[in-house]
Amino acid sequence: MIENSASFQASVDFARGIFGEGFIPLHRPVFEGNEKQYLIDCIDSNFVSSVGARVTEFEQKIAAFTGAKYAIATVNGTAALHAALQLAGVSRGDEVITQALTFIATCNALSYTGAHAVFVDVDRDTLGMSADALRRFLESKVERRGGQAFNKATGRRIAACAPMHTFGLPCRIEEIVALCDDYGIPVIEDAAESLGSYVGGRHTGTFGRLATLSFNGNKVITTGGGGMIITDDEELAIRAKHLTTTAKIPHPYEFVHDMTGYNYRMPNLNAALGCAQMEELPKFLAIKAEVARRYAEFCEAQGIALAQARAGTVSNYWLNAIVLDSLKQRDAFLEYTNGRGVMTRPIWRLMTRLDMYKDCEHDGLENSRWLEDRVVNLPSSVPDGAMGKA
Repeated sequence: MIENSASFQASVDFARGIFGEGFIPLHRPVFEGNEKQYLIDCIDSNFVSSVGARVTEFEQKIAAFTGAKYAIATVNGTAALHAALQLAGVSRGDEVITQALTFIATCNALSYTGAHAVFVDVDRDTLGMSADALRRFLESKVERRGGQAFNKATGRRIAACAPMHTFGLPCRIEEIVALCDDYGIPVIEDAAESLGSYVGGRHTGTFGRLATLSFNGNKVITTGGGGMIITDDEELAIRAKHLTTTAKIPHPYEFVHDMTGYNYRMPNLNAALGCAQMEELPKFLAIKAEVARRYAEFCEAQGIALAQARAGTVSNYWLNAIVLDSLKQRDAFLEYTNGRGVMTRPIWRLMTRLDMYKDCEHDGLENSRWLEDRVVNLPSSVPDGAMGKA
């Protein structure tokens, strides 16, 4: 148990032993491969926007790595999720079941569709949506009509379920998908943080009807800004590319658009960066697993609870997270570490505590509230010099 400044200092010293002196960020990008060369090649080709060979190559690399049949690159993860929700049939006035313990992009994306968020609780071990909480909600609050699910209280159609794999820790996605299938609710996995995470050897994001990834500057790999929709459904993949390319009907020179689309396609410059990063991904994941192992040893010695992948799953350990004993202890730890140049941060504020989503239906969120008061993220970058040793 962390109780005093001496044990706080031990945590600071341990982080410096991994990441070195000076300011230690939470997660930084690493560019030690072909990133510069691929960017130069892209500039020399004059194809720097959303039309270019690197976009297609990056999509193919992501599809091959995750095992998804199709991948469609977007400008960021939020755009990917917005498009995926629309592709799944989410419309204005519908409801989407998700978790309140999430980054705001999850809820913002569903709000763009005009849908209403409904929040169910998370599990304390995965930090992701609880299948048990989802089951309780469906059995008590939902009725089936014509092969679709409707909220008994509001009368609204429940058009989708969007669980998230928090910090790369796989949630109980197989159980969630099975429950939703029984109620005719499509699952869109928010896998923004879980590139390189697996459930029983199957990559996260390949269980639902659609899934989305993020390549923001702080993710395991980065394209600066970028996202991806992945799916095994060919028709959805074709529609995804069309929707995110301003819904333009292909033609050598005519400008004909057959629906309201979005300018969401990833530029070739970003994709060039992504192609180089994918070449380094196996090294990144191996090093991050070693960092997580060292954290596990330290936390066990200190009596600190560390969030770890449950049995039968593999985490990419994008961000390591500890669970402290109280809100007071959490705040003291955050102040101490950040004041000494070691960046730590609390988990996100619950969506129900933000003005935009405070009136959304929820199930009490007991675990979510408990975790909000206790979870702290630790520095989790690939350490300087580690790539040469991997």
